[in-house]
Amino acid sequence: MLILSPSLLSVDFAHIADGIKELDRAGVPALHLDVMDGSFVPNISFGAPVIKCLRKETNMIFDVHLMIDEPARYLEDFKKAGADWVTIHAESCTHLHSTIMKIKELGMKAGVALNPATPVSVLDYVMEDIDMVLVMSVNPGFGGQSFIQSSLRKIEEVRRMADERDLDINIEVDGGVNLKNVESVINAGANVIVAGSAVFGGDAYENSCDFLRIFEKTGRK
Repeated sequence: MLILSPSLLSVDFAHIADGIKELDRAGVPALHLDVMDGSFVPNISFGAPVIKCLRKETNMIFDVHLMIDEPARYLEDFKKAGADWVTIHAESCTHLHSTIMKIKELGMKAGVALNPATPVSVLDYVMEDIDMVLVMSVNPGFGGQSFIQSSLRKIEEVRRMADERDLDINIEVDGGVNLKNVESVINAGANVIVAGSAVFGGDAYENSCDFLRIFEKTGRK
């Protein structure tokens, strides 16, 4: 099943609630929430208190992407704030497996993100324990970057690994995805699509509908 998960990082922050309403009106199922700490990545975004406020505005899946050092320290806070999916970076954790287990013990879906230069082999001993792999198709920390073409090969590699192990997991792609390249991302094996400026850089309702029409076209909506 294809899932559109627009990145709130690209919304007009003076009108966040209005942007979320436009996504709801379009029938978007998930909202991608990028949490940055200024340490793991060179930018600061927002944290659990903001997510808690946004939870009152929508029933969409909250797809929380933690770009922070030692995320295990804050998992309970994000659970209380309303996170449904939590994705962490292998490089951000001293103990990746135990952090994954804590996410799941709290009742959330667990994901692992792969930076552009992070090898797929990082997943070897945790693949059976996670619900999603996030392939970063830009370097994390800033919105509006161009899609890194070699990410398509990585998506294919992750999909092949999941299929060989007979695992039913989501493969998410984040960074530079737009209406022109989303079909190639889907064809490579991704089923959760993050789009920031391609959704919020204009009419969020119309842009979301355009993505969903492409999903229908692929026959995997």
